[in-house]
Amino acid sequence: MLLFLAPGVAQAVTADSPSERLVAFAARIAGDEARTRIVLDFDRAPVIETRYIANPDRIVIDLPATAFAFAEADLKATGLFSDIRYGSMDATSARLVLTAARPARLAMADIRPNEDGNGYRLVLDAELVPEQEFAALVSGQAWAAPQTDAATTATVPVAAAAADDFVIAIDAGHGGIDAGATGASTKTSEKDITLAFAKILNEKLADLPGIRAVMTRDTDKFLSLSERVLIARQKGADLLISLHADTLRQADIRGATVYTISDRASDHMAAQLAERENFSDTIGGVELPTETEPEVGDILLDLTRRETQAFSIAMAQAVVGSFEGQISLINNPHRHAGFRVLQAPDVPSVLLELGFLSNKEDEKLLLDPVWREKVAGLLVEAIKNYRQPQFANGG
Repeated sequence: MLLFLAPGVAQAVTADSPSERLVAFAARIAGDEARTRIVLDFDRAPVIETRYIANPDRIVIDLPATAFAFAEADLKATGLFSDIRYGSMDATSARLVLTAARPARLAMADIRPNEDGNGYRLVLDAELVPEQEFAALVSGQAWAAPQTDAATTATVPVAAAAADDFVIAIDAGHGGIDAGATGASTKTSEKDITLAFAKILNEKLADLPGIRAVMTRDTDKFLSLSERVLIARQKGADLLISLHADTLRQADIRGATVYTISDRASDHMAAQLAERENFSDTIGGVELPTETEPEVGDILLDLTRRETQAFSIAMAQAVVGSFEGQISLINNPHRHAGFRVLQAPDVPSVLLELGFLSNKEDEKLLLDPVWREKVAGLLVEAIKNYRQPQFANGG
């Protein structure tokens, strides 16, 4: 079946059993800087939808829920593409994101049965195009983003918290197509570590009177950074804690770090980490805003942001105080940078790097259930210490 793809047009071939994930069991890529071919072998014929995103230039192919069972080395970026990512978005969908070194388009997609009768193959032929043509593809497509959980939440009333409830949004970093960092020894994904820790923290907070915890994600699914912020705000969060376990080039650096938001990074390492974390949207095939937020003229909003920043710093200090002498901390453990997940103007927010997967000692601890329980307990104590002064002052 030969398909010439227009952006935003779904090419539907119904899977035999929609309730089960497709399996992409093989992949290959070949080509040069002018034309590149990608072939994916599936156990059943997929339903696909394509679109184009600029800055950086990307081709996004949306798929039904898919298990990617081929080796990572079989689909390494080459030819037209500087980066290739694939993975689940949620329980019902998956995505392939092709980042082009130069503007490119899909000239053809071919879905056909394999000659040996073993499944179907999807063939994607991409070719180099002028910048103007790529821009026209981006602006001319009639693609509508699938409704996300966060978008759904906007139309569904959120249960109001009790007047004395202190609501904490626990944000397990990364997820789905965005695996985050990878362990130096075990190759464990950051998204799995953050989710496991988030669940432990959620359980501990559930036992505390007057506190209600909500999780931005409790499964392996992708959320954009803005969705995470939106969920926290819609749930009435008084505090957002975003959990991470990144990697560094310097494998000897280890220990926990707490970050708050700032226009200017505290140091080069903080700037690099923020840049990588903010890249999550690009990995997931999310269209980034093309315009910066206009200058805020409302003095009340400006004051709210200043107060929120002060509370964020207070929480960071509470975490450092609780961790000191109990677990390993990096030098100068409270740092700041422009993390987009911390950008809510009215929700105090911190990003906690539990440790670094690039360090073997940290990696071992991050996978240790006993250590996770200990750190989660220390974090609960930090939350208590942060919360009490506010309530003493009528907050």
